[in-house]
Amino acid sequence: MPRHWAVATVLLSLAACAPRYDVVIRGGTIYDGTGADPVVGDVAIRGDTVAAVGTATGGGRVEIDATGMAVTPGFINMLSHSEETLIQDPRSQGEIRQGVTLEVFGEGSMGPLSEAMKKEALEQQGDIRYPIEWSTLGEYFDFLERRGIAPNIASFVGASTVRVHVIGYQNRAPTPAELDRMKELVAQAMDEGALGVTTALIYTPATFAKTHELIALAKVAAEAGGVYAAHIRSEANRLLEAIDETIRIASESGLPAEIYHLKAAGQANWPKMDRAIQKIDSARAAGVRITADMYTYTAGATGLDAAMPPWVQEGGLQAWIARLKNPAIRRRVAREMRTPTDQWENLYLGAGSPDQILMLGFKTDSLKPLIGKTLADVARMRGKSPEETAMDLVIQDGTRVDVAYFLMSEDNIKKQIAQPWVSFGSDAGSQAPEGPFLKSNPHPRAYGNFARLLGQYVRDERVIPLQEAIRRLTTLPAENLHLERRGSLKPGFYADVVVFDAAKIRDHATFEQPHQYATGVLHVFVNGEQVLKDGEHTGALPGRIVRGPAWKGNAER
Repeated sequence: MPRHWAVATVLLSLAACAPRYDVVIRGGTIYDGTGADPVVGDVAIRGDTVAAVGTATGGGRVEIDATGMAVTPGFINMLSHSEETLIQDPRSQGEIRQGVTLEVFGEGSMGPLSEAMKKEALEQQGDIRYPIEWSTLGEYFDFLERRGIAPNIASFVGASTVRVHVIGYQNRAPTPAELDRMKELVAQAMDEGALGVTTALIYTPATFAKTHELIALAKVAAEAGGVYAAHIRSEANRLLEAIDETIRIASESGLPAEIYHLKAAGQANWPKMDRAIQKIDSARAAGVRITADMYTYTAGATGLDAAMPPWVQEGGLQAWIARLKNPAIRRRVAREMRTPTDQWENLYLGAGSPDQILMLGFKTDSLKPLIGKTLADVARMRGKSPEETAMDLVIQDGTRVDVAYFLMSEDNIKKQIAQPWVSFGSDAGSQAPEGPFLKSNPHPRAYGNFARLLGQYVRDERVIPLQEAIRRLTTLPAENLHLERRGSLKPGFYADVVVFDAAKIRDHATFEQPHQYATGVLHVFVNGEQVLKDGEHTGALPGRIVRGPAWKGNAER
């Protein structure tokens, strides 16, 4: 045999033996994200892309035996607040360990920021401290990309963010020139990759925005192919009216709408959930593109600002604190906190009792021993009324104070999960039981929202089948957000892949002990790179910025 024939034969043999794929996940039960029945088979990854689903002919450089395990697309957190926690810990431990591969930021945004906004944000930083090296949303994206992150992230641009940028914290309508400037800022953020425009209408200054102002900003996002996403104006006494407003904004703007963390808050409002669902179903049947997301707990978490009327907060945090030091204003605020109303979202009354308001976090070290106590506990300790105590805590901490309000019913949680247009969001930042995270208590949803869905509500209580839950965690949000090549296990899609034990997945975080990882997720891949291996984080940071359809750039969306 000629020598060159022998060499060619050896090279062909070596080529035949070389792995065809980077990763092959063998013999798992594949849920492709469409809601179809699962099939047993293989998922192969080459580079950052799914290369084969079903049968992977040829080997992988890494082979994973997934026999008996669920293999799914990576989960999408429709409302994440990891904007700051990822700066502290780019591994996103709490979310990655639940299978979340894309975190979507909303309600407000990390840009555009004026110099005054940056100064204020630096002054208000708590346990997590960092330099603000950006002004625009696009520059924030660049900042995260340079640092490296484990999950993919995406973001909306905040309507309240651009409002503060242009007119500050005043309770007034923008002038025509100011509204034009706000629209320009939304358009710029859409060009930089925002998914759409977002707001949180129970908080100042967002609550000062009238419907026509929101429609004007939403129309700009609509022209760029975006979405409107909102913490609606009321989730309590005016829940149904707030849904009507959201439907109107979607209809008149011509863009899809997403209702954040759907709920009926306060026991008196629990019966409204049936009518709320009917309203959304009717709007959808009429052609309005409206969907919602939720977290799987009966308590929400926000600040003591949601316990006080908006008028006392006009002008921003320092103006609010100054007013709370005035005895006459304190008496009026206390009276309004105790008085039922549909003029503002009073979570103090919505919780039903100060025993149902739990202290989660303070900036001031001397107040941190109060974490884990209720507002009623602190009031008794201080010998003051709960209303006075709430005002004192805001003054003493120089923040809105992080608290949990127990507001919702378990029956409504299950009713919402059963709706085919409901996806899921933690409404929290991804955390880890280490470093500055341990200085405060998060809501347990930060560690358990997605595992709780799959363990308690899918496996144990059988509210919806597993394949439907996977659709709601993957394909549904990807379609709602107009994401390309995300949310499904299909050849050519980005390789965001989760392998978990459906029989064992479980949340462990509680309000008493929130810093506990969920268990049951074994392997997680983000853009083809393994970030969780045998339940432990690899330290890899392959996450990308997933940008909206109007992005004026060249990288993938």
